[in-house]
Amino acid sequence: MVKLLIATMLASLFTCGSRQSSLTPEQLQEINRRAFFPDTLQPQSVWRFNFENFPAGQLPAGWAQHFTGEGGTDWEVTDDGGNRVLAQLRSDNPSRHFNVVVHDSISVKDMVLSVRLKSSQGKHDRGGGFVWRFTDKNNHYIVRANPLEDNVVLYKMENGKRSDLPLVGLGKTYGMDTPPLGDGWNNLRLVVKGDLFTVFLNDKELFKVQDRTFPNAGKVGLWTKADAVTQFDDFEINKFE
Repeated sequence: MVKLLIATMLASLFTCGSRQSSLTPEQLQEINRRAFFPDTLQPQSVWRFNFENFPAGQLPAGWAQHFTGEGGTDWEVTDDGGNRVLAQLRSDNPSRHFNVVVHDSISVKDMVLSVRLKSSQGKHDRGGGFVWRFTDKNNHYIVRANPLEDNVVLYKMENGKRSDLPLVGLGKTYGMDTPPLGDGWNNLRLVVKGDLFTVFLNDKELFKVQDRTFPNAGKVGLWTKADAVTQFDDFEINKFE
């Protein structure tokens, strides 16, 4: 019985990945058409956070921090050479630990997100990224850039279990490798339109993911893993209807 259950699960994962990697050129063209907002469409709302007007040494007003795992989380506005940024500062968390900060009053379904992020330290993990369609700490989407692995991966966190999602046209690849990300600033951008998510790094499109696990609007925010100390700045949320 157990062997049958495992075989069924593996077959399901293989089928999902195979479906994403066996699309016809016409299907890929249609996905590309649906994945972006028309140039003539203006966002319904825009929120910009450069954190300059928030007091240093504390979580910005209107934001809430969450974590899963055995540790804690410490999101604060800090000074970076005269420039204020939002940073995750807890540096002693174990590997299987996730840090999240979301804006409590912003709920969005379709959007364009952008942020600058800089990795400061971390032995288990480094870097970070976005969360969106956030219901709670156990249910949301994640995309992150990791300077230790030099890759970008998009996940879903469903009922407390994180799993990477297959890429459109490529299947299960564990995201995509990137040129070395280093210790400087990198720009991460995400377009969310229906069940399609398009990821950009430093103005270059990396990949698309198609998934329908969380179809409704949810909170939006930032994410790091484990002991990653990461700074974020110029976080922008564009909401589309």
